[in-house]
Amino acid sequence: MITLESYLCGRWQAGRPPFVTLVDPTHERPVAQASSAGLDLAAAVEFARQRGGPALRALSFAQRAELLKGLSAALHERREELIEISIQNGGSTRGDAKFDLDGATGTLAAYAALGKKLGEQRHLPDGEGLQLGRTPRFWGQHVWVTRPGVAVHINAFNFPAWGQGEKMACALLAGVPVIEKVAEQTAWIAAEVAKVIVGSGLLPEGAYQFIAGGTGDLLEHLGPADHVAFTGSAHTGRLVRSHPRLIERGVRVSVEADSLNAHVLAPDVASDSGAYDLLLQNLVTDMTQKAGQKCTAARRVLVPAERVEAFVADLAAQLGRQKLGDPADGETRIGALTDMRQLERAQAGIRQLAEKGRILLGGAERARTPGAFLAPTLILAQDAREARFHELEVFAPVVSILPYDGSAAQAIELVNRGGGGLVCALYSNDDGWTEAVALGVAPWHGRVWIGSDRLAGQGLPPSLVLPQTVHGGPGRAGGGEELGGLRGLYFYMQRTAIQGFQGFVQKRFGAADAGAGA
Repeated sequence: MITLESYLCGRWQAGRPPFVTLVDPTHERPVAQASSAGLDLAAAVEFARQRGGPALRALSFAQRAELLKGLSAALHERREELIEISIQNGGSTRGDAKFDLDGATGTLAAYAALGKKLGEQRHLPDGEGLQLGRTPRFWGQHVWVTRPGVAVHINAFNFPAWGQGEKMACALLAGVPVIEKVAEQTAWIAAEVAKVIVGSGLLPEGAYQFIAGGTGDLLEHLGPADHVAFTGSAHTGRLVRSHPRLIERGVRVSVEADSLNAHVLAPDVASDSGAYDLLLQNLVTDMTQKAGQKCTAARRVLVPAERVEAFVADLAAQLGRQKLGDPADGETRIGALTDMRQLERAQAGIRQLAEKGRILLGGAERARTPGAFLAPTLILAQDAREARFHELEVFAPVVSILPYDGSAAQAIELVNRGGGGLVCALYSNDDGWTEAVALGVAPWHGRVWIGSDRLAGQGLPPSLVLPQTVHGGPGRAGGGEELGGLRGLYFYMQRTAIQGFQGFVQKRFGAADAGAGA
């Protein structure tokens, strides 16, 4: 069995017992062990601040972009090898593993392209300059400058490569060194990604560090210039956000947590239309890809009450054609959940939802043994307003069907009962209905995705996180915001007003001097 090592202070180091055992969820056999016990995490934080930070800040955006471009290429070169490990470690199908790895390389490449556009500058002007006195001689300009701290990234188990890639792309381009703390369940594939990053030799010493194991006392050593970006459960997110040290020292914290993402079928959409096909296609993708373990996957589907029976029949027919089984089989579309604990939690969640509804497809029984396999499950709510369907996220191929009256008002009411989400998807050809619902749900979501006949065959699914648009959401989704192009850098930067003589301020800090950074 492999003992995973952490990369801290410029060298690979193994923790000491107790170890967490990583189990292949397909065959239920141990594959690796990990621990951060005994590692000097305080030294790692200082190493990042003293070595990695100054080295990155000395580089221009364009120079940092070259580093990201190189990392993207290095990971892509090892793609096939990493896919094989992902299949064993996380129960991912080949398609799921590619999705994770390509998400990482694609995001790194996207931010490399952005950094190239920003050019040789090291700060970002924010808006136009401002006259502050009776004459233009006294001038002001807001600028974004890199904060001299470290970024601690606590990543979820479902995307061990992409989770690292999307967070470090923004931080490194902003000029901030990172410490990547990954979930133990999929730490093997995450560690292999780390080996590629370190082995590339591209990053300055201290710019990238990696922890295979628990968080330990890491958060205790953070200060006011540091950052924590967390992805995971709402419960753990609350613990991170309320950590006394982080509160006391004013550490910046971004949290991406639970999300009961909703898809809404409008009454105008015919069953033989492109918009209807889009809905079915997207739901099948969400329930099969990563075995439903995506933070952006659909959890609730609002369907006009009179169309529920026909809709469920159509969706069940498509799900029935998706092969569940060994992820190493190229024909398999649905692999295992990440571990047996995730299976047990999903089974418990299904039973809780079934108390207030009716199982139409699948159920809580294990779909295959050995392994953490769960069949796609559809549950019809007896009452669409029942709180359980808007509060309990089952992180698996499980979707609740919520009948509604088709009105924009009720769609908005039911969707927003989720208390804040990452994405809401609307399917309609009625521009008035769509606009009303989009504006009604937008304050409670990071993204609103609109599907129509005009989009059929075009565009990308709502569950796909794109580096150009924000990823995050208010309320129970955590309140964080990642990516969004240039916006992704701001979490790691300080907005400061520079005031002084107009000629100097404009020349050194103004938008005209910034070029593409304006």
